[in-house]
Amino acid sequence: MKEFLGTDFLLSNKTAEQLYFDYAARMPIIDYHNHLDPEKIANDHHFKNITQAWLDGDHYKWRAMRAQGVDESFITGNRSDFEKFEAWAATVPLTIRNPLYHWTHLELKRYFNIEDLLGEKTIKGIWDSTQQKLSDDSMGCQGLLSMMNVEILCTTDDPISDLVYHKQMAESEFSCDVLPTFRPDNAYKFVDPEVYTTYLNNLGMLADKEIKELDHLLECLKARIDYFHEAGCRLSDHGLGRIPRLQNEHNPHAVFRRIAEGTKVTADEQDSVTAHILLELGKLYFEKGWVQQFHLGALRNTNERALSQLGPDTGFDSIGDFEQASGLRELLDALDQENKLPKTILYNLNPRDNELFATMAGNFQEGPIRGKVQYGSGWWYLDQKHGMENQLNTLSNMGLISGFVGMLTDSRSFLSFPRHEYFRRILCNLIGRDVENGELPNDIEFLGSIVQDICYNNAKEYFAFESI
Repeated sequence: MKEFLGTDFLLSNKTAEQLYFDYAARMPIIDYHNHLDPEKIANDHHFKNITQAWLDGDHYKWRAMRAQGVDESFITGNRSDFEKFEAWAATVPLTIRNPLYHWTHLELKRYFNIEDLLGEKTIKGIWDSTQQKLSDDSMGCQGLLSMMNVEILCTTDDPISDLVYHKQMAESEFSCDVLPTFRPDNAYKFVDPEVYTTYLNNLGMLADKEIKELDHLLECLKARIDYFHEAGCRLSDHGLGRIPRLQNEHNPHAVFRRIAEGTKVTADEQDSVTAHILLELGKLYFEKGWVQQFHLGALRNTNERALSQLGPDTGFDSIGDFEQASGLRELLDALDQENKLPKTILYNLNPRDNELFATMAGNFQEGPIRGKVQYGSGWWYLDQKHGMENQLNTLSNMGLISGFVGMLTDSRSFLSFPRHEYFRRILCNLIGRDVENGELPNDIEFLGSIVQDICYNNAKEYFAFESI
């Protein structure tokens, strides 16, 4: 019987162990998509306790606690940090077979050298031990990143962000490069006219322009792209249920004029503007040599009562069943026809779309760029063992896994970086198992080089960070 979280964790054979320990484990981390707070990194924020470092903002854990019947006051409410930790600690043993069980104990082990299982009997000891360690000068946000060998980290930033903390870090001696990512979702979030017109006013002030026309909006976004590029940005990101079709009966310019006036328009009319914005942004990204990312398939804010009480991003989003192929194809094809398709990464949230996304990526590959359009890593509900294996197998079957740019955390937690280890162990186990089964040659040096490419080298080359 194997030891839980032993050295051979997730590694089922000797070939997998060799690939992991000799090739994968020592590679630095490029975390090219996350939601960490750049202010906390720049100021080397120190968390007072494990609750603040671990539970604040982590809707994965919040969903598990709600499923266990924990009162909301212990999750997002006004209970003390220790009481919230107690509630989480009592929940953890009951998360068996959920990835949270692995992640929780892997994080305790890697950051705090804690081998004990978290549960009601170990609450006080683990609370005291983690609080003592977090009080050390080396355990601020920068230290936590350095512990995991994070070399490059890309945050997620609205176009109106001043990027002051990224600039501060660029001038500091912090060894990790913390770079912004351009996330313009608010530029086409038309649901609430009052909120949207306020956003337009804020965006327009940055470019000294009143935004009344769609072209005005695109001019302002272009100015912000230029600003982001100067600050080291090399990626954009878009979070949408699905990409709307470009072939739409509505005139996006006419529709936008009404939106800018505060008029509520239909969903189809909104789609016509969104599709046009995405097309024009893609051309701007191409000119800058950026990578565009599309995270598609989330059905957000499903619980109206929770939304009104707690707001968005509090754990009430789920997998959606959107039609994906047509709009995605039209956007990529329109950009490709003008020879302005930038490097692109596609992430699906619905596992039924694995093969759809992987084959769509294959439709738009071209030299000399290796893996120009990527089928991205398992995301959100799919970033667990089963989801990662399915993504890796789908990519292997439909494309070239050897060109894959690898894992990311997509996390709001500074303690989430052992997920890269989790991914690397799963990757090495898949390849090792094929070797042991005689499905791949026993050429460890060659396979090890592919593992290192997926863990680090491919991302380093693909994102062209060296141009900063």
